[in-house]
Amino acid sequence: MSTAYSEELFKEVPIVGIVRGIKFEDLQQLLPVYRELGFTTIEITMNTEGVSEMINYAANHFSGKLNVGAGSVRSMDELKQALAAGAQFIVTPILNRAVVEYCRDHEVPIFPGAYTPTEVYNAWQYGATAVKIFPSVTGGLTHIKAIQAPLEMVPLLPTGGISAQNLASYLDVGVFGVGLGGALFPRALIAKQDLEAVGKTMSEMMHAFRVWKASV
Repeated sequence: MSTAYSEELFKEVPIVGIVRGIKFEDLQQLLPVYRELGFTTIEITMNTEGVSEMINYAANHFSGKLNVGAGSVRSMDELKQALAAGAQFIVTPILNRAVVEYCRDHEVPIFPGAYTPTEVYNAWQYGATAVKIFPSVTGGLTHIKAIQAPLEMVPLLPTGGISAQNLASYLDVGVFGVGLGGALFPRALIAKQDLEAVGKTMSEMMHAFRVWKASV
C-alpha cells in the first residue's frame, strides 16, 4: 500500500523527475536506478499510455521511498483518475482553479503551471503548494528572478530548459525545486533501450546536485 507525499523526502533532493510517453516495462527498469541514485520524487504524466497502471505500480512498489505524482493534469476528470490510481501529488501545465482548490481542500500537494506574475499569484491564492513556472525554458533564470522580486512569498518550481550544467544557477536563487523531463529521462535513449546511457544521464544530474549541495 502506498504512503502519502513526504515533504521531508522532497527536501532531500528537490527535483521532480518527469516521465512522459514511455512504456510500463521501461518504467519498471528505470525506477530502481532512479531511486538508488538518490532521487526522491517522480511525476508520471497523464498523457502517457497506461498512466494509471504506472502510477499505481510506482506508488506501491516504492512506498516510503519515492513521492509519486501525476503530471499534465488538465481537468477534474484527469485529477480524479490520477488520485484513484494512487497519485500522492498533482502537477498541471495550466492554471485550473477547480483542480487547485480541490487539491487544497483534500490536502493533496499541487504544483499548478503558471507563467505570468498574475497567474503565479492567483495559483498561490487558490492554494498551490508551490507554483510550477512553465515553460521556464522561454524566460530562463531571468524570468524566475523577475517573478521572485515582487512575489517572494511564492515557492517556485521552474520546469523546462534545466540541465546538469545550469541546475546550480536555479537552486542558487532559492527556488522550491525544479522539474526535469528529458534531462533525466531522454526518450530517444529509452526508445533505443539504451538504459545504461539513461542511467549515466541520471547520474550526471545527481552529481550536479550533490556538488551544489556541498557548496551551500
